Amino acid sequence: METISFFDGRKIPLERHKVRIVQQLNLLPVEERLARLKEASSNLYLLHNKDIFLDMLTDSGVNAMSDRQQSAMMRADDAYAGSESFFRLEKTVQDIFGMEHFLPAHQGRGCEKVLADLLVKPGDIVPMNYHFTTSRAHIERCGGEVIEFLIPEGLNCQSDYPFKGNFDTKALAKFLEENNDRVPFVRIEAGTNLIGGQPFSFGNLKEAAAICRKHDIPLVMDASLLQDNLYFLKIKDEECKDLSLREIMRAVADECDIIYFSARKLGFARGGGICMRESELVNPLKELIVLNEGFLTYGGMSVREIEAIAVGLEETLDLAITSQGPEFIAYMVDELEKRGIPVVTPAGGLGCHLDASRFVPHIPQEQYPAAALAAALYIAGGIRGMERGTLSENRDDDGNEKIAEMELLRLAMPRRVFTLSQIDYAIDRVTWLFENRDLIGGLRFEHEPKILRFFLGKLAPLSDWQERLAEKFSRDLPDSL
Repeated sequence: METISFFDGRKIPLERHKVRIVQQLNLLPVEERLARLKEASSNLYLLHNKDIFLDMLTDSGVNAMSDRQQSAMMRADDAYAGSESFFRLEKTVQDIFGMEHFLPAHQGRGCEKVLADLLVKPGDIVPMNYHFTTSRAHIERCGGEVIEFLIPEGLNCQSDYPFKGNFDTKALAKFLEENNDRVPFVRIEAGTNLIGGQPFSFGNLKEAAAICRKHDIPLVMDASLLQDNLYFLKIKDEECKDLSLREIMRAVADECDIIYFSARKLGFARGGGICMRESELVNPLKELIVLNEGFLTYGGMSVREIEAIAVGLEETLDLAITSQGPEFIAYMVDELEKRGIPVVTPAGGLGCHLDASRFVPHIPQEQYPAAALAAALYIAGGIRGMERGTLSENRDDDGNEKIAEMELLRLAMPRRVFTLSQIDYAIDRVTWLFENRDLIGGLRFEHEPKILRFFLGKLAPLSDWQERLAEKFSRDLPDSL
C-alpha cells in the first residue's frame, strides 16, 4: 500500500484523485434546518436533498464515478436484448469472480427478492453472520426465519478485534447438524452493515464454507460491501497480506456458491446482480429475473450504468482507490475518539458509526435514541446520517417493540465524494453536539409502517428539545452567510 509522509510529521489520509466536476452544496441557517426537519417529520429520509449540506445517509448510489466510468457510458449499446454492454460486464464479472453465470438486477434488493422467492419456503431458517434490513424482510416475507451466528465480539462497540463480522463457526456447525433439513442456504455478509461495517477474516470464511459443504448447503454472500472487506483482508489478515486485491477477490469467491451485490456500492454505479456457478438453480433464477427485473441482458439497469459498473469493478481492485474510504473513516473515528466521543471501534468500512447508547444514554431505546441523534445532528450541522438501531427493527407479531442489539448513527463515507475539510466540519459539529447532548430528547411515531418503517415512518419529538437545541446552537455558533 502506498505511504505518503508529511514533512511536519502528520499522518492524515490523502486523496489519490483530483476533482474535475463539482456540485454546489447549500448550508441552511439553523432556523431553516429546524423547519425542514419538522416538515420531514423528524425522518431524515423525507428531507429534500437541497436542504442538506453533507449527505452521509448512505454510500448506495452516491459514490463519485471516475473519468473512465463516465467515458465508458458513452459507448453504451441501447438494445433491449443482446446488448453488447451487458456482455462486456458479464466478461468482467466472470474474470473477477470466476463464476460462469451473471444475472443482472436493478440493485441488491432485487437480488435478495428473487433468491428468497426461489429458495425460501414457510418454516425455513436462514443462518447469517448478521442480518441486513432488506435481506431479512424478504426472507420473512416468504415465511422464513433469520438466525444470527455472529461472534460475541461483533456486538462490542469498543474493541480492537479486527474481524468482528466473523461467523461463530462452532455454533453454526452445531445448528446445521441439528437443522440442516430446514436451511435453504447460509448467508454471509461482507462488511456487516448494521454492526459498523465490520469485516470477516479469510480463515473464518473458509471455515463457514467447509461447514456448508459438509451439509450440501449453498453459501451465499452479500458482497455489496466486499470492497471494504477486501481492504481489511489485505492490511490485517496474515493469509492475505502478500496477495493482490484481485487474488483476494478470487480466493473469497472460490469459497462461495452464489454471490450477489449492489453495484450502487460495489462498482461505483447503480445496479446489481447475482454471480453463480453452474447448478440446477440457474434456469429458475433466470426466469425470476425476467419476471421481476427485466430481460437477462439488462435486468432493470440502464445500459449506461452497466458500462460504468464494468469499469468500476475493475477499479475496485486498485488499492489506491479502495483504500480511500476506509482511510477517511479511520481518520474520523480516531479524531472523535480523541475527543472522548463514543464511536464503534475499530473503524470499519461504509462509514463512521456513533454509538448512540453511550452518546445519549438518557434516552431509552423505546424512544429511538439513534434516530433522535440523527435529527439532532441535522439541526447542528445540516448533516444527514442514518439511524441503525431500534427504529430499523420491526415490531413482533404481538406489536411489541424489538429492541436492537446496537444503537448506531451511521455517518456514511461515499467513495471519492468528500474532502478532508468537510470531514473535519462533520467532526466539529459532532463534537459540539456531544457537549450539548443533554438537550437531546426522544422520538415517537406519528405514522408507523408495518415493514421497513424507518424509510417512510413519521416521527415527532417528545418535547420541545429540537427548538432548545437549535436555540443553543444559534448562541454558540451563529451561522455566517
